[in-house]
Amino acid sequence: MEIACLQTAGVSGDPGANLDALGRRAAEAAAGGASLLITPEMFLTGYDLGPDTPARVRALAPGLLDRVRALAREHSIALVVGLPEVVGDDCFNAAVLVGPDGRVLARHHKVHLFGDVDRAAFTAGDRLVTTADLDGLRIALLICYDVEFPEAVRAAALAGAHLVAVPTAQMHPFELVAEQVVRVRAWENQVHVAYVDRDGHEGSFDYVGRSSVVAPDGTVLASVEHGEALLFATVDPGAVERAQRANPYLADRRAALYGPLVG
Repeated sequence: MEIACLQTAGVSGDPGANLDALGRRAAEAAAGGASLLITPEMFLTGYDLGPDTPARVRALAPGLLDRVRALAREHSIALVVGLPEVVGDDCFNAAVLVGPDGRVLARHHKVHLFGDVDRAAFTAGDRLVTTADLDGLRIALLICYDVEFPEAVRAAALAGAHLVAVPTAQMHPFELVAEQVVRVRAWENQVHVAYVDRDGHEGSFDYVGRSSVVAPDGTVLASVEHGEALLFATVDPGAVERAQRANPYLADRRAALYGPLVG
């Protein structure tokens, strides 16, 4: 499957502008042969909206998913979009996978909350990893800080994921994660990892950019450092199978011995 990844600063606090950009980029990705477009964390609203972030993201959340579904149908492309999702009294930092027909295939609520912005605005999700199948490709969803926990990506690999899609809002001084940790996660689990970051300045954060798609053998298939960009890469389930045969970490695990370490 050809995928596209959108690195962008977005327009903080303006879902309408970001939805317009999503429509333009979805059309561009589809025209370039992509079947899936992945956006950054909290793409539709912005991530750090200032001291009133909790109230603002909650107020901006209604109706966003319906607009995403309509854009997927309009452009006949699957979308992974970062947005806030309100469920009862809880507001979640969410990534939603929508099929090209507009159906919601999966939604992941960020499990590992990072820093004051996350903890003040969002409730932590309770599912370590979320997976769904799209045209023969098993996609796992994680969000930003989630990928920094090896257990999460390992759970995705054990669930049969071919691609781990990671909408991200990674900020300075954590360039190391984008430059090295993401490649390690792909290598140690023999999966593709698409790490799709925000870029530019927002609130108190300077985002590091450095979005990339990494192959199961740790090879970087596509990357960009700074600036708005649409990355294209091919995700091949056969490459996952070949990498897992060549480097059999998953088969050689001795899970019975790990209980005290992962409990």
